Amino acid sequence: MNLRDLRYLLAVAEHEHIGRAAEACGISQPTLSVQLRKLEEALGVTLFERSSKAVTPTAACGLLIDHARAAVAEVDAILAVARSLQDPLAGRFRLGIIPTLAPYLLPLVFAPLRDALPALEIEPWEEQTEVLLKRLRGHELDAALLATDVDGPDLTSRPLFAEPFLAALPPEHPLVGRAVVAEAELASDILVLADGHCLRDQALEACGRHGALGSTLRVASLSTLLNMVAAGYGTTLVPGLAAGAAQDAGIVLRPLACQARRTVRLVWRASFPRRAALQAVGTVISGRLRGFAEGAASGIV
Repeated sequence: MNLRDLRYLLAVAEHEHIGRAAEACGISQPTLSVQLRKLEEALGVTLFERSSKAVTPTAACGLLIDHARAAVAEVDAILAVARSLQDPLAGRFRLGIIPTLAPYLLPLVFAPLRDALPALEIEPWEEQTEVLLKRLRGHELDAALLATDVDGPDLTSRPLFAEPFLAALPPEHPLVGRAVVAEAELASDILVLADGHCLRDQALEACGRHGALGSTLRVASLSTLLNMVAAGYGTTLVPGLAAGAAQDAGIVLRPLACQARRTVRLVWRASFPRRAALQAVGTVISGRLRGFAEGAASGIV
């Protein structure tokens, strides 16, 4: 049994499919199958139930998987410390980012990050908040850009910039004539993202709504939500960085009376050793976004 085989085990357990796991590991399906069989023989247990369509972890796999994950994480930590002693601003940097931020932030900061940190290989992972936190705690990510506070002594965060919300209105909506819109006025026909998106909860809180909505609309992306608003199905709140995309869709934007906003934070494990990389990435992003989100909100009317 070696570290490589444990990585294969984790990949198969995550994907529950030999083909997808092999692709993730960068090897062929036959090679992965052979190595998995060898690992089972070495351990003396069956790790997966196999069918023509999927592989399912057995009870034995469930008991062993956390130990395998911890072993791989410890080795990765050793390698990360060694690399950081050589050059903390070089090598791969796995950065998680929420879907309501990624399409609008990454085009603004990717080039500045590359220019400022040419040896650092930024690898963005776009997922919802809970998935990013799970991957962060599981040592699958080095840091994450989130728009919510984090709990627990195992995580540390740094606020990077504040992003104001804007009222997004269909062109014929009665509120279009207002210079400023009160959040409560949006509550009757507000459209929000599906459960699991932090923007959903933030929009409902800003408009004084709590719990489930009566509408059956449950969309998974902000771009779909904006298209629904543009088509006249309701209103919503958009983050300032998405203002350009909203206007391109034909949506009318108005500032909010209470100036609701969200704080975008860089989050990492408290034990993460490459502090210089965290500091450098955070500084580049906050420097690039300083005043940008506010500027996007000003001049809307």
